[in-house]
Amino acid sequence: MVSLPVFDRTGAEVDKYEIDPAEIAPRINKQLLHDVVIMYQANQRHGAAKTKGRSEVAGSTQKMYRQKGTGRARAGSRRSGLRRGGGHIHAKKPRDWHYRLPKKAVRLATRMALASKIADGQVVLIDKLAMEAPKTKEFASIVKALKIDGVNLLVAVEGYDVNVYKSIRNMAGVSVLPVAEINALNVLHPRRVLMTTAALDVFRRKVAPTQPAE
Repeated sequence: MVSLPVFDRTGAEVDKYEIDPAEIAPRINKQLLHDVVIMYQANQRHGAAKTKGRSEVAGSTQKMYRQKGTGRARAGSRRSGLRRGGGHIHAKKPRDWHYRLPKKAVRLATRMALASKIADGQVVLIDKLAMEAPKTKEFASIVKALKIDGVNLLVAVEGYDVNVYKSIRNMAGVSVLPVAEINALNVLHPRRVLMTTAALDVFRRKVAPTQPAE
């Protein structure tokens, strides 16, 4: 069981939040986390790289000079990849890097990622995060009060709040997502995860039915 301190906007501790990381994920499988992170990174690749092969570059197909009698090495088309201006020997072609692992494995990896962050003390809880208007300066002061400024940060909230999103979107190294949309990659990549207690409650209710009975 882990007791996480709950802070307010000024950085003062106002409560404790009791949670067992094993409730979210009974064990941490590093190989599964690795496989899922690689999948997400591969799916972000554009796959638009392309170079021209010898059939696509400009140039005559006529033999450059006769086969024998010149004292030079035999040569065919000037489009050969061995010559300057010729086509690439193994030309790159556009390809789709996208693939998917089983849904259960992907969901389990998300739970493992958050459980590992909680166990390592890299999750910071705040009692609430609501703003009357979009103000980046106000959110920056909250982050500074919580002593998590200057590091890559994921802010997980219980639902979409336009004022919170607009206050965060211009901050370098800070991203914001509803807790229902987080995945293993965007949990593991930042150094810290800032969550509201309501967001953590939503996540716990979401994974609770999938836990095996004792």
